[in-house]
Amino acid sequence: MAILFSTFPTLSVSNKKYFSLPTKPINNLTSKRHLILQTSFLCIGIGISLTPQLSLAQEAPSESLISSVENTKSWFQFYGDGFSIRVPPEFQDLMEPEDFNAGQSLYGDKAKTRTFSARFASSDGSEILSVVTRPTNQLKITFLQAQNITDLGSLNEVAKIFIPGGATLYSAKSIKVQEDEDLRTYYFYEFGKDEQHIALMAGVDSGKAFIAGATAPESKWDIDGEKLRSAAVSLTIL
Repeated sequence: MAILFSTFPTLSVSNKKYFSLPTKPINNLTSKRHLILQTSFLCIGIGISLTPQLSLAQEAPSESLISSVENTKSWFQFYGDGFSIRVPPEFQDLMEPEDFNAGQSLYGDKAKTRTFSARFASSDGSEILSVVTRPTNQLKITFLQAQNITDLGSLNEVAKIFIPGGATLYSAKSIKVQEDEDLRTYYFYEFGKDEQHIALMAGVDSGKAFIAGATAPESKWDIDGEKLRSAAVSLTIL
């Protein structure tokens, strides 16, 4: 049975608050690249493939989002193309030079689309923070350029784009953030799939969707879930 998303309240946020976390060294991330890639694609790849039928296991809504995120102001703030996101101190940047060069055309060759706009991992590679950007018309066919995620549909309707069938939904919220003079809406989803726990934040601006996902094994979510949720929620469209 699918959860009725309309039962979740709309959350208004005037600004974002952050807390610091202790740092620890990063070692041997290259040797863990296979694990990291697998986890990254679970976290973000599900948001790129449209899901014709959304089948979510029924779960009670989680506690208030504000009470279950930390202040990340002291974390490193990564600036990408049109967005920023706060990165947990112990996470390592996984983007390589070829990743940043993807999308550039040489000698008339067709430009290659970058899979990730940003990607970070914990020291053991089991926890991933990624950002993907895509034209909104790749997610949903529309005649007008989407300026806000609400242009793609309601919280319930957009869930069919970002959440795979068979997932267990833990939380779904519409978050309004005051950015300069505009009030922007983000959709937040938290769900479990294939022994992985995912927190996903999505927003839209000028026909482009910005999707931040943080994921970890279910066995580690009780320990690090608040940190990962906080990282995903820190996504800001510039």
